[in-house]
Amino acid sequence: MSDDILFLSGDRVTRLLSWDAAIASQRAAFEALGTSGVDAPGKIMHPSRFDDSVMFAYLSRLSADTGAVAKIGSVNPGNAAAGLPTVHALVTALAPETGRPVAVLDGTALTTLRTAAGSAVAVDLLAPPGGADLAVLGSGTQALAHVRALARVRDLKSVRLWSPTARNRERAAQTLTAELGLTVEPVGSAEEAVREASLVVACTLSTTPVVHGAWLAPGCTVVSVGSFEPNRCEADAEVLLRAAAVVVDDPETAAHHAGPVVAAGLAADDLIPLGGVVTGARTARTGPGDIVYYNSVGLGVQDAAAAWAVIRAAREADR
Repeated sequence: MSDDILFLSGDRVTRLLSWDAAIASQRAAFEALGTSGVDAPGKIMHPSRFDDSVMFAYLSRLSADTGAVAKIGSVNPGNAAAGLPTVHALVTALAPETGRPVAVLDGTALTTLRTAAGSAVAVDLLAPPGGADLAVLGSGTQALAHVRALARVRDLKSVRLWSPTARNRERAAQTLTAELGLTVEPVGSAEEAVREASLVVACTLSTTPVVHGAWLAPGCTVVSVGSFEPNRCEADAEVLLRAAAVVVDDPETAAHHAGPVVAAGLAADDLIPLGGVVTGARTARTGPGDIVYYNSVGLGVQDAAAAWAVIRAAREADR
């Protein structure tokens, strides 16, 4: 059986799934979610009793012609200091007809791609059209991935990047500047990055706010991907109070897992699902001056959509 299973390394996942393909997969995932067309059991997030890591597990099936996908992994905040991704995971995909294992994928690469691509879908739907002045909070794997993904859906007129360690933010800015052909400026504080930005992306594991509502310019779109547990809270209460709409990947999940949402005491009914915006069933931004907040905690259907896009690309490449 093992001879029939695709084993896809992180490098191969990254080569097979371009940013445009990753973004298309996430748009399809949220469209299916918006029409209740997926199997999406609740995810498991379990803080370890032994250290500050978090074990997690996702299970989802996107469609009748794609089989079940399971992801298990660990979030290890200390990895950032060692220059390693904070999230490591393994993804298994099963055949739709028989349930036979068909692929094992590096979940670290897949998670990086699908998370940033999901944010790109959100920004494309929620942010005003045209150019954007981007503030990035964080300098790790997800921060870099988000700049790369967002550059596919918006013309980035300026990028300011902050993280607590000067060496890390300077290195990240240099990498992105060389890679994307635009100037990424490392700055000395989160406030300096956020002030006058039209688009703010927080990619940290912070338990205290790094985005403050008092700093936000009218019309700003704020994206948080590090607030995936109740105790992780990248945005303060004023961000959500000022927001004309609080959009999430899934209201029921976010109401229990998204730190800023939990801290604000918002219920699922107070939240707008991104899938509803994708399908046109819900509206978030009503005018150019609205502040819109998007919180992603991550969903199994995102992994399922990205995994099957990679599997199909691998099969095509191997013909």
